[in-house]
Amino acid sequence: MNTVHKAMLLQKRRWRIRKKVAGTAIRPRLSVKFSAKNIYAQAINDDAGTTLVFLSSLDPELRKQTLKANLAGAKVLGTAFAEKAKAAGVTSVVFDRNGARYHGKVKVFADSAREAGLVF
Repeated sequence: MNTVHKAMLLQKRRWRIRKKVAGTAIRPRLSVKFSAKNIYAQAINDDAGTTLVFLSSLDPELRKQTLKANLAGAKVLGTAFAEKAKAAGVTSVVFDRNGARYHGKVKVFADSAREAGLVF
């Protein structure tokens, strides 16, 4: 299977998820993306097309911990994202796994965000 075909299948999964998941100002969409080296998470208001909260493993405070895109990094970033979201007034979100399976790193990120106080 070539990389173009894999990318196309990933995009189809994203579209399939996005048909069902949409964020509002009251309950934004929590989108999480794992690259090979980093983790990116953002709370998005799809009605206005704006990002309310953004955090990644490239953040200067988190960079000191040298987070990687693995289970340990997902746990730390999930907790940090939930704290930053609560500080911005976001308490409830809908989860967008961005085409990835709800397993492993994605599940650990979601569970740690829930433990830190986000509701979804």
